[in-house]
Amino acid sequence: MTDGELAIRDVAQYLSSYRRVLDYFVAVKIGLTATPAKHTTEVFGKPVFTYSYREAVADDWLIDHEPPIRYETLLSQNGIHFDKGIQVSVINTQTGQVELAELDDELNFEVEAFNRRVITESFNQVICTQLAQELDPFGEEKTMIFCVTDLHADMVKRLLDEAFKALYEDDYNEAAVSKITGQSDKVQQLIRRYKNEKYPSIAITVDLLTTGIDVPEICNLVFLRRVRSRILFEQMLGRATRRCDEIGKTVFKIFDPVDIYAALQEVSAMKPLVKDPNITLDQLLQELTDPNSLTAPGSTAETSHAHDVLDVISQKVMRILRKAVKNTELKPQLKQKLDELETLWGVEPSKLPQHLRSLGPNLAADFVLSHSGLLKQLGEVNALLGSDRLPIIYEGADEFKSRTQTYGVNEKPADYLDSFNHFIRNQLNQSVALGVIVNKPKDLTREQLREVRLLLDEHGYSEAKLQSAWRNQTQQEIAASIMGYIRQAALGEALLPFEQRVAHAMQKIYTLHNWTPVQRKWLDRLAKQLTHEIVIDQHFVNRAFARDGGAKRLDSMLGGDLDKVLDTLSENIWQATG
Repeated sequence: MTDGELAIRDVAQYLSSYRRVLDYFVAVKIGLTATPAKHTTEVFGKPVFTYSYREAVADDWLIDHEPPIRYETLLSQNGIHFDKGIQVSVINTQTGQVELAELDDELNFEVEAFNRRVITESFNQVICTQLAQELDPFGEEKTMIFCVTDLHADMVKRLLDEAFKALYEDDYNEAAVSKITGQSDKVQQLIRRYKNEKYPSIAITVDLLTTGIDVPEICNLVFLRRVRSRILFEQMLGRATRRCDEIGKTVFKIFDPVDIYAALQEVSAMKPLVKDPNITLDQLLQELTDPNSLTAPGSTAETSHAHDVLDVISQKVMRILRKAVKNTELKPQLKQKLDELETLWGVEPSKLPQHLRSLGPNLAADFVLSHSGLLKQLGEVNALLGSDRLPIIYEGADEFKSRTQTYGVNEKPADYLDSFNHFIRNQLNQSVALGVIVNKPKDLTREQLREVRLLLDEHGYSEAKLQSAWRNQTQQEIAASIMGYIRQAALGEALLPFEQRVAHAMQKIYTLHNWTPVQRKWLDRLAKQLTHEIVIDQHFVNRAFARDGGAKRLDSMLGGDLDKVLDTLSENIWQATG
C-alpha cells in the first residue's frame, strides 16, 4: 500500500476476515489444519507436528488413488479456434439468454478454458459417453463430478442420463444421477440421500460439495473444471480418501479430462493474508471526492493520492467506453444510450477519460459531484455492452482419442513395473524391513510395514499405482497386497489376490480343531476382515472387532486359541498355494 492508500483506505480491506477473527480474541491460539498454507504459518508459525496424507495412507487410515485417468479428445488436443470478425453465440451470464456477438479479435481456447470461457457440448458429450462405460450407476460406489457452473452441471446431468440410457435402456433409473448445487431444490434433502441412500450414486456439483461432506463410499472423482488453488484441489480430493471397508474400497479413481492434476504443479496453494483488494469504481469515485485525498501523499513526490485515483478511474472508464463506442453498430440500444450520455455529460463518451484527466483532481471531483448518476450510467453502459468474458458457444463436433494413465517418468505400465523390480532388488540389502517381507514375512511388524510403504511412496511406487500398472499391462484385475508385489519383484513369486491367500490360510485354521458352528462363524468373520490386512496381530483384531469386545472376546469365543489361530494365519498366508 502507498502512504496515500494507508491514509485514505481502510486497512481491513487488505486483511482477510480469517486474520481479523484471530486478532479479535486475546487468547492462546492453537491451529489445526488438514491443508496447511502460507497464511496459516504466518499466523501460527511453522507446525510443531505434521502428519501427512501419504503417512495416513501408509498407516491404513486413508485410501490412496490410482494415477489420474486422462481422457483425450480431438478438441482437448487441438484446442478451439475462432476467427476475428465472425459472429458467434454467447451466453449472457446475467440473463442466461443466448445472444449474438461479433469477435473483435481471433480467439484460441485450450482445454483449461473448456466449460468456462467456451461452452462445447460435444466435448462434454464425448466425456460423458466414456464415463458411462466406467461408472456403475447401480453399484455401491459413489461418484462426485465437479462442474464449472450450474448451467454446466445441468448439461452434464442431461448428457450422462442420455449415455446411461443408451447403455442400459429401460433398466436405467435417472435418480442415480443428481445435480447437487446451491441452485438445486431441497438441497439438504439431496445431500442426505447422497450420504445415506443408494440413490443418487453420482452427484454433480459446482462448489457446494467441495468441502465439509463425508461420504466414505465415494470411489470416483471427475474433474470437468480447473481450480487455481492447490488447497481447494486437495480438499476436493479429500472427498474420496475415507476408508469404506463395507464395500471393499481399496483405492479411488480420478477422472481428469481437463488435466487439472498436471496443471496444479505450477499453481501456488493459497494467497497470503495481505492481499490486493479489487477496488471498485464506486470506491474510487468516493475517494476522488474526499478532500483528504488531495493532501494524502501519492505514488510520487509531486502527486497526491487523488492523482493516483484519477489515473485509475480514467483507465477503468476508458475500457468501458472505448469498447462501447466500438460496438454501437451491432447494438442500437447502446448507441442510443451513448447519445443520451453525451447530452448529459457535455462531452463525447469516448473522450470522457481524457476530459477527466485534463481537469485534474479538483475539477474532476467537481464533475463527479455534479453528475451524481455517473456510476449508475456507466453501469448501464456495461450491462448493454456485455463482457469480453461472456462464454462463447462452440457448436463443432468432437471425438474421443485416448484413455491414458501415466506413471511419472515411466509413462508405460511395463516400464513402470520394470523400474519397480530393479528398485526392490537394489534396496534389499539396504532395508531391513524389505528383507523381512522377502525372507520372514511372518515376523513383519506394523512399524516395518509403514517404513516400507513410505520408502516405496517416496520413490513413486504406491500400492495403488502398482495395482493400476499391473492391470493396464496384463489386462488382469488382481487385488494383490504391497507385499505381493515386493515378493514377486524379489523372488519371482506368483502374484495372487490377497483374498485367495487368506482363503488358503483359513483352510489350515479349519483343520486345527473341530470347531463348533458358532466358532466357525467367528472365524469366517475374521477371514472377511483379513481381506485388506497384512500384519495379523492383536492390534488388528482389536480394531476389526471393536464393537464386539475386541481380541479378548474373540479369544473367549475360540476357546483361548486366538494366538494359535493368528500364528497359523501368519505362517500360511505367504506359503505357496499350489
